[in-house]
Amino acid sequence: MTSPFSATPWSITAPSADLITNYQALQAEVADLHQRLQALASPDPQSPNPELPVSKPHSPPPTPTLDHLCRRLGLSAFERQVVLLCLGMELDPHWPALCAAVPPHRPYPTWSLALALNPDAHWTALPPDAPLRRRRIVELGPGNALVDSPLRLDEQILHRLMGHHTLHERLLGLGAKRLFPGPTCEGYRTLAIPLAQTWISASQAHRPLPLIHLWGRDQASLAAVAVTLCDLLDREVWTLAATTLPPDPAQGHLLRDLWEREWHLNQRVLMLTCGTETLGPEREWAITDLIDGLVAPLILTAPDRRAPSHRPQVAQEVPLPSPQEQRQIWVDQLGDQVVALNGHLDTLVAHFNLSRDAIETACHTAQGHTDTDLANALWQACRTQARPQLDALAQRIHPAATWDDLVLPDREMAILKEVAAHVRQRAKVYEQWGFADKGQRGLGISALFAGASGTGKTLSAEILGHALDLDVYRIDLSAVVSKYIGETEKNLRRVFDAAEGSGVVLLFDEADALFGKRTEVKDSHDRHANLEVSYLLQRMEAYRGLAILTTNLKASLDQAFLRRIRFVVQFPFPDVAQRTEIWRRSFPSQAPQAGLDFAKLARLNVPGGNIRNIALNAAFLAADADQPIAMAHLLQAARSEYLKLERPLTDAEVKGWV
Repeated sequence: MTSPFSATPWSITAPSADLITNYQALQAEVADLHQRLQALASPDPQSPNPELPVSKPHSPPPTPTLDHLCRRLGLSAFERQVVLLCLGMELDPHWPALCAAVPPHRPYPTWSLALALNPDAHWTALPPDAPLRRRRIVELGPGNALVDSPLRLDEQILHRLMGHHTLHERLLGLGAKRLFPGPTCEGYRTLAIPLAQTWISASQAHRPLPLIHLWGRDQASLAAVAVTLCDLLDREVWTLAATTLPPDPAQGHLLRDLWEREWHLNQRVLMLTCGTETLGPEREWAITDLIDGLVAPLILTAPDRRAPSHRPQVAQEVPLPSPQEQRQIWVDQLGDQVVALNGHLDTLVAHFNLSRDAIETACHTAQGHTDTDLANALWQACRTQARPQLDALAQRIHPAATWDDLVLPDREMAILKEVAAHVRQRAKVYEQWGFADKGQRGLGISALFAGASGTGKTLSAEILGHALDLDVYRIDLSAVVSKYIGETEKNLRRVFDAAEGSGVVLLFDEADALFGKRTEVKDSHDRHANLEVSYLLQRMEAYRGLAILTTNLKASLDQAFLRRIRFVVQFPFPDVAQRTEIWRRSFPSQAPQAGLDFAKLARLNVPGGNIRNIALNAAFLAADADQPIAMAHLLQAARSEYLKLERPLTDAEVKGWV
């Protein structure tokens, strides 16, 4: 609720009539209690009971916020009077003197004063499990005795009585934020309706409300279902990250009590969000304690399904919007500009698997471009969606190389271009021609690049990325593979989940670190090593983009694995003719050259990767000498490269160079 006292630089908004009426009613009730305090402080000698003044029967004016508080939290008439007694300290400047005039003569409200003031007083309002204290409505200050300790109204309750529906500062300090309803996909509404009915049925049967557990890889989609669910029930939803839960049990119980109060007072539903972070045992305990102990509606979101707790739960996987829904989101966001895309919208939908938020962000990023540049601007905006997540998990390679930079036999070159064609035409084949309707298994485009180091495997991945206008991310499997059971799959899952939306080219380099572990099954570790390979291949099969494995050990792979990879490209060691062509293409046209003999250079028995290193090092030597690149510079660079390789540079290889 917007504060009625909010101001802008140009105007001041006056309090609403309802708030004024509510405040006047509060003042009237406090004034009535003021008179009773005065009577108790100076009792009439003629009164039959000088300690408890006889008040005239009257009907107190309706006070909307106080009535609502008492009704929702189940406060008795005496407990209502305790709230008013504490409220008087905030509204009446004479209240401390009035309290001090009555035994036990404290300048603030106490239980003793409340018990003496009210004929309907009862001790059951004082224990910690009574509503006033369990709901944290009043705060108990330090004192030598319970009945003489100061009582203070909780600040949020004070604001609530004054008509301001603010959240408790403790919850705000933990990062609680409200989520507001917005446009949503019909598929999310379809998921939310039975979940809402589950809560309604449990409430009507007076059963505890089950935990709603939403899981999926896109947090925005999970939040959309949660908001839709609460919107169907006309309830607010507030989100809180699991990483902010206090590990201290006492603070956790305080959080639980405060949120139960939020539910009873304001019908606010808590959505607890778990991310991909590794949580320690204390934080995991805090999550479990909140789930099992919170007597209020609770929605839990996480990338993966969590193990069930003692609380009944309903788990629901939330996928990204379907291709049809994503296309409609694009149309809604672009409006009349859809016509300018000239059919490119289908390509965007087929290649990028984005949430509503990501699509809206891409459209906003591309605003201002002309119709002729719009398709490219949207494509580039979509490319950037997964970068923040992937940049923390893998090395991004800027794909600048082209087909002209690669020297391979015709057969291998044809396979690489076939890979590019599969990625480009997947929308037509899968969606328009209906092959995806036959089943989702095996629709991922996977490739195995096998060959010795330096034969062009990484370069080919870069060329494919450039040809397809996609980012290339290199994942070093030697760093991903873990000796701890289950950690390798967790690391791989994080990579694929982060890449799924933008369809980048994933290059799993050094796959020998994984395939080399496949051995005869002798113990549980051998069995799990085989499961790691199977998990990687399963994710590659389902990945929307292009996933590439590189290995030097193709011979060690069994046929069952090879059948699950769509393309296998063997990168041979280049022969003399191929090395000659690699040398020729290693020097940019603008680089100054003097008498380079590519046929003689091709006598060096090294693959393309080493050839490029020698050419680049020679260029630096020539630049430092302020000379064109010559055979002498290449000879010096070749010697350095061979030293690095721990190989002798023979006279036959360099004969006639200088």
